[in-house]
Amino acid sequence: MEIPFNITLLMVMTVICGISAQVLAAYLKVPAIVFLLLFGILAGPDCFGVLHPNLLGSGLEVMVSLCVALILFEGGLNLELRDLGKLSGSIRNLVTVGTLITLIGGGMAAHWLGEFPWPIAFLYASLVVVTGPTVIGPLLKQVSVDKQVAALLEAEGVLIDPVGAILAVLVLNIILNGNPDLLVLFRDLIVRLFVGTAIGVAGGWLLGFILKRSQFLSEDLKNLVVLAGLWGFFGLAEEIRSESGLLATVLSGIVLRAAAVPEERLLRRFKGQLTVLAISMLFVLLAADLSLASVVALGWGSLFTVLALMWVVRPINVWLCTWNSGLNWRQKLFVCWVAPRGIVSASIASLFAILLTQRGINGGDSIKALVFLTIIMTVFVQGLTAGRIAQLLGITSKSATGAAIVGSNPLSRLIARLFQERGESVAIIDTDPEACAQAEREGLRVFLSSALDHSVLEEAGLDSMGTFLAMTNNGEVNLVLAQRAAEEFAPPRVLAIFPKDPQANTPANPTKINQAFVSDLSLKDWNEYLSDGEVKLGETELKTEGLQFQIAHLQALVQAGELAPLLLERQGYLQVVSATQIWQAGDQIIYLLYDPTPKLLKRLSGSSQSRLTLEKHQVVEEVPIPSPVLEPVLEEAKIEKEAEVLLPPVSR
Repeated sequence: MEIPFNITLLMVMTVICGISAQVLAAYLKVPAIVFLLLFGILAGPDCFGVLHPNLLGSGLEVMVSLCVALILFEGGLNLELRDLGKLSGSIRNLVTVGTLITLIGGGMAAHWLGEFPWPIAFLYASLVVVTGPTVIGPLLKQVSVDKQVAALLEAEGVLIDPVGAILAVLVLNIILNGNPDLLVLFRDLIVRLFVGTAIGVAGGWLLGFILKRSQFLSEDLKNLVVLAGLWGFFGLAEEIRSESGLLATVLSGIVLRAAAVPEERLLRRFKGQLTVLAISMLFVLLAADLSLASVVALGWGSLFTVLALMWVVRPINVWLCTWNSGLNWRQKLFVCWVAPRGIVSASIASLFAILLTQRGINGGDSIKALVFLTIIMTVFVQGLTAGRIAQLLGITSKSATGAAIVGSNPLSRLIARLFQERGESVAIIDTDPEACAQAEREGLRVFLSSALDHSVLEEAGLDSMGTFLAMTNNGEVNLVLAQRAAEEFAPPRVLAIFPKDPQANTPANPTKINQAFVSDLSLKDWNEYLSDGEVKLGETELKTEGLQFQIAHLQALVQAGELAPLLLERQGYLQVVSATQIWQAGDQIIYLLYDPTPKLLKRLSGSSQSRLTLEKHQVVEEVPIPSPVLEPVLEEAKIEKEAEVLLPPVSR
């Protein structure tokens, strides 16, 4: 009973370590794999000795195989094919030509710098051609980058894993069998690709057919049917031809996504949760199974081998494979920098080390140690610096420009014009023909359709825009539209006008959807103000001196119903003001100021304007300067003011 209990304790401690690493990474906003590796090494036999993966024996290999199949299926299920249109050539090159470049370059580096024999050097290179979704996916969730770059990295990570696994098996066969016939190797490659493709495509179609037709199954049971199915396809492919199962799982996920089953979102959420658990367990176990002494014994040559792979081979690979991709040099440079290795490299390296040792071939443990050194260095160096590099290169998703606005009304058209005058792409979507015609007369790009239509949002360019704003007259509809846009397109900023009612329905992930402008904005009133010409358009800059007093002054105008903040320009980027916005010194606030001057008096004074222009208004700019007596009071209230939400304007 002692051995089963030890295995039980091992699994319990593995889950605790893995989830603890995930929680800590989420709190510190760094890639989770950093702490997964760290916790695994610390809990392993070489440090605190809490985890002993050798107790699992061959069971570790079984766990790795099933979990990797699940992870790759989830990667295929989340792969957005529509995002790959312009990048399909680059992805094809990275998976084919790029694999060959990494194999040759990595082998040369391992031989000349690491002093490995040529066969072992190329075996190492075949193991590190992959950049798995186990690392890329969580990394891109922490580091929000340009959508094209994210799509390229995700697609490369998902598609290159099975190709790399098949390549590694071929190289291993060459080492174990001496000098086999190249024609036989090529035939084995084609057979593995054919088996994996056939079973993956057929399996994905079958799962889609079952999910659409089996209405008697509950949602939870359908999720488990998919889980059983993907493992079944994986096992069938492996039984027919080893190392073809990974390709089958990837393609089955892609085909199932294309089938557009009704329960797709719930299915992706369920598989995402299982994937997080699988990644957490696998990285901790494999890191704990690593011998630190074998890594140290590699010497400086192996360190230089990994650096050459990161900073010489990878840039050559990316620049050649993305030559005509349309990506700019900043995007290419980021793709060059980010290529962390993941669970597929670690799992296959662990398996190969055992096989080489059983055959009496030296180098198995060294290969495993070098692969883990590559994983550790790429994860720590690239994972911890990816966010900073993206900011320096200016390719974060927060820097995305343009806006898609749902609802054609006077206020939305004014906001669209302000974006357009800054040279940003704008699209207005509405179902009212008359409202759309008015927007067209004002020179705006308009789509007469429902914003629930995925193809319309795609045609409007939401996949590359920085802002989605729902501002129809129905607050509940705005919430639904914003939630749909956040889930399907994930733009950096999703805002909507909706009532702040605690009894109202809230979106599934409210952190992604912000209340536009101010709480409970009376859209009807401000549209009437605009239509009647009872507003002025203004711009003011928040200054460092007396900042809190200036913000308090603006809030007083908002509370009095005299001012509605619309847009905020910060660090050169224009964005819609949200109700929870924390204003900072240097912000440029564009606002509407209620001007109830009688229309006749305006016409007599000649101040009436057919087109609003940005101006400085005295009532906003004249901010009383706080006296020294009030400064301590203002400083004491600073924290409260930062958390305050702007109050709604008074309805007319």
